[in-house]
Order: sequence, then C-alpha cells, then structure tokens
Amino acid sequence: MADLEDIRTQIDALDEQIQQLINARAELAAEVKSAKGGHGSAVDYYRPDREAQVLRKLVARNQGPLADSVMLRLFREIMSACLAQQEPMRIAYLGPEGTFTQQAVYRQFGHSVNAVPASDIEAVFLSVQSGEADFGVVPVENSTQGIVSHTLDLFLHSDLKITAEVELRIHQNLLTRARSLAEVQRVYGHPQALAQCKHWLAANLPNAETAPASSNAEAARRVRDLPDAAAIAGQHAAEVYGLPILVANIEDQADNSTRFLVLGKQLLPPSGDDKTTLMVAGSDGPGALFRLIEPLSRHEVNMSRIASRPSRQGLWDYIFYIDIDGHVSDDNLAAALVELQTSARQVKVLGTYPRAVVARQPSETKAPS
Repeated sequence: MADLEDIRTQIDALDEQIQQLINARAELAAEVKSAKGGHGSAVDYYRPDREAQVLRKLVARNQGPLADSVMLRLFREIMSACLAQQEPMRIAYLGPEGTFTQQAVYRQFGHSVNAVPASDIEAVFLSVQSGEADFGVVPVENSTQGIVSHTLDLFLHSDLKITAEVELRIHQNLLTRARSLAEVQRVYGHPQALAQCKHWLAANLPNAETAPASSNAEAARRVRDLPDAAAIAGQHAAEVYGLPILVANIEDQADNSTRFLVLGKQLLPPSGDDKTTLMVAGSDGPGALFRLIEPLSRHEVNMSRIASRPSRQGLWDYIFYIDIDGHVSDDNLAAALVELQTSARQVKVLGTYPRAVVARQPSETKAPS
C-alpha cells in the first residue's frame, strides 16, 4: 500500500506539471496572435502546414507506452483548445450529426470547434464560399467503393482550395434495439455502407430487406424507434442516437478507409511532406492523356491517383483530377506544371496541402530505451 500511495503521489505531481505546461502553451498561442497584430479570428491563425509538422515530430519521437494514435488524439485536442481560446472556428461538414464526416472534422480540428452539419456536399462548398463556415470537410474517396464523384464535380465551378486531407478507418456496426439477428427484418444504410457490408449481410441477414438512406446517421435516426429494424453506422452515430451495437465491425474489408478533404480559400506554404491535386483538361486527338502526364514523368513527379469526370462542356469531353506528390513550389513540380500548361486546355491547382499524418502500426513503434 505504501508503494501504491507513492505512485499516486507521483501521478498527482505529474498532473500538476502537465496542467501548468498546457496553460503555458495556451499563453504562447495567445502571444502568436499578439505578434501578428492581434486582429482576426482563429481561422486567421490556423496553419494546417505548421500543425502537420508538429504532429509528424510527435509521431517520430513517440516511444510508448501510449500508441501513436492516442498521442495524436491528445495533442490535436490541446492544439484545438489553444487555438479556440477566444472564438472557435466554424467547420461545415456533410451531416447530419453522427456521420463519419463529423468524425473526420474532430480528427482534423479537435473538439474545440463548432461543427456545423450541412444537408449535402454542395451545401458544404457554399457555406465555406460564403464565409458562413471557416472550413468545410467532405468525403472524396473510399478504399473499397472508389471516388465520391459529386465532390470532384463541384470543383468545376468553385474557387475553393484543398487545405488538408484526413484519412479515417471506417468500422461499420449493426445498430438496433432488436435483441438478436433473427428479429431484424430491415436494414437501413447509406448505399456505400450497404455495399461495404454486402457479404456480411448476405451471410448473416439473408432474408432482411435493405433500405437506402441519405447517410448512415440518417439510417440510425430512422431505426431508433423501430425494434425490428437495424442501421449500418459508426460508433459515433450509435452514441448520438442512443442505439445499442448488436454486431461490431461488419465491413467486408478490414482495412476499409475513407479519405476526406478539408476545404478553405487559400493555398498553403510547404510543410515538408505534401500532396498537390490538379484539375486538368486535355486537347482532343490521339495521345491527349499521354501529353498530360508525360511532363510529370519526365520531371520525376509521382502521380498517386487519376480520375476522370465529364466536363459538362461537350459530349464525351472529360476533366482529369490528378493527385501528385510534392508542393507546387518544389522545383521539379513547378517545372512540370509550366510544361503542362502549354499542352493542356486547362490546368487548375485545386490544392497543395500536407499529407495526412497517420499513426504507425504497433510493430513500427520503437521500444522504450
């Protein structure tokens, strides 16, 4: 018991030090604002590039026993609280409350923001463009279901920029007030969620009717008073709508992940590990696509993704969305863009932003020395 009391005394002393250090950090954050003139709201001092640098250093020096994911979550909340001392940022996201997009908001910005649900992806774009929201968060790609085409299409007529990306592991759960699978007669879910759980549903609920919903959160809202129905949704939706999880992690692919984009109004300076997204329209004729990507190859620019969407300017005319490694200020990428602009009908930089900071797997974490 004496040893236990000694340990508790040490913990109390550390807690006091941690509290003092967090407050000291908050004071320095306030000094940053004063050094820059002391005017404006939190959005004027939010630097995704600087934040990414801080979090990368955090992961690099973490030796446990707490996992990278835990340390990242703790420090995001500290930075979020320090930034929001006077006026929290407003972040629009694809609602309603309880969606995975709302989880992506908190993953990127912490909980010291005002998360504002929007009815659809276009409403998120409009909210940021009008200034009603400081930033917006929208889904752009799922690892099993592919791109979210509507998000890409909205960049055609928008001046917004991509200021960050968020990668979120998606765990789908069966939410219901039913006491067993045998009592479930209908399953609600977003069409992508139903597709992500198709094999599980066929094996475990072969006779249940499936019904599409506008979002997984909406599916949870629908079934909260239906004892014979279930919803496919995340744990956050279960908490928001007070639904028990009957079966957890029912997604067919264990590594099911979704990538989200953070929308803002400005291009960012380099963070040291960046990505750039281009919207490119080629000229007609043989080899059109080759002429678009050849300058990237010749200047040793790595292309990680390409997607095509109708340009809506003519029959069978397409726009290409290209993700590449690097920042537009990098010498090789800047040279490639100069050449690309001579061979393309249109080149638009949608964003140049920090690569998502992700936690290492436990096997990659250094053992304490």
